[in-house]
Amino acid sequence: MTDDLDDIHHIFQGAPQTTQFRKLRKRIVRNVREAVEQYGMVEGSNARWLVCLSGGKDSYTLLAILLELKWRGLLPVDILACNLDQGQPGFPATVLPEFLERMGVPHRIEYQDTYSIVVDKVPAGRTFCALCSRLRRGNLYRIAREEGCSAVVLGHHRDDILETFFMNLFHGGRLATMPPKLVNEEGDLFVLRPLAHVAEADCEKFAAAMQYPIIPCDLCGSQDGLQRQQVKQILDGWEANSPGRRQVMFRSLMNARPSHLLDPKLFDFAGLLRNPGKIAENPQEIPALR
Repeated sequence: MTDDLDDIHHIFQGAPQTTQFRKLRKRIVRNVREAVEQYGMVEGSNARWLVCLSGGKDSYTLLAILLELKWRGLLPVDILACNLDQGQPGFPATVLPEFLERMGVPHRIEYQDTYSIVVDKVPAGRTFCALCSRLRRGNLYRIAREEGCSAVVLGHHRDDILETFFMNLFHGGRLATMPPKLVNEEGDLFVLRPLAHVAEADCEKFAAAMQYPIIPCDLCGSQDGLQRQQVKQILDGWEANSPGRRQVMFRSLMNARPSHLLDPKLFDFAGLLRNPGKIAENPQEIPALR
C-alpha cells in the first residue's frame, strides 16, 4: 500500500508522506479488516451502512478507513455518512457538511433538538450523557431505516470497549462490554463497531496527522460520567507501569472460558460428571491444577 496519488483514496491526499504515518495507516486498516472479517460484519452483497460521524477523532478515523477499504474493493458495502446535530449550544453546524462535500462523501445531515429534551429531563448536577446517547441512537435507527441501511456503524475503539468492560465489572456486577456486532432490540438493524481492535492512541495520532476539524464532545457543558473517567485513569496507570497491558486485557475478552467462570447459564456445572476410569487407564498421569 503506497501513498502515490494514483494509488490512494482521495480522502488521504495531502496526508503526511512519512514512513511513520504510512505504518500507522496500514496498522489501522489491518485492524479494521480483522474486525470486519472476524465478526462477520458484511451481510450479503447489497449492504448499506450508515456511518455515524460526530466530528470527533474516532469517527473521522472510522470514515476514512472504511472509504479506503471500499475503494480497494475489500469492503463491498455502500457507505452513507451521517451527522446528527442535536442542538447543543455552540455546535459548528457547517464544519461536517463542508468537510463531507469537499471529500465527495455521500452524506445526510439531520437536525433534531434533543439537547432541550435532555436539559429538561436530567436533574441539575447529573451528567447528560446517558439520556443524550439513547435519544441519539433512536434517531440514528430511524435515519438508517429511512435510508435503506442494514447497519448503524459507530466509532467505538478498543479502549472504549475495555473501559466499558471494567465499568460493568466494578459498578454493574456483570461481565459485559460493547460487542463489535449486535442486532438492535427491534431486530431490523445491525450495530457495528469496526474500530473494535484499534487503539485510541492510534486514532489520536491519525486524526492529528490528517488535521481533521475536530468538534469537541462537551459543547453541552456535560462531561462523560465520573465512573468512566475513574476507569480510564486506572487503565492509564496500569499501562504506564506495564506497557502493552491494555492489549493483553483486550485479548482476554476474546478468550473467555465459561467453565472457569461462575455463571451456570453459560456452563452446566450441575451436569458435570467425574470420570474415574480415566485415572485407572493412566495411573501415572498427574492431572494439572487449574
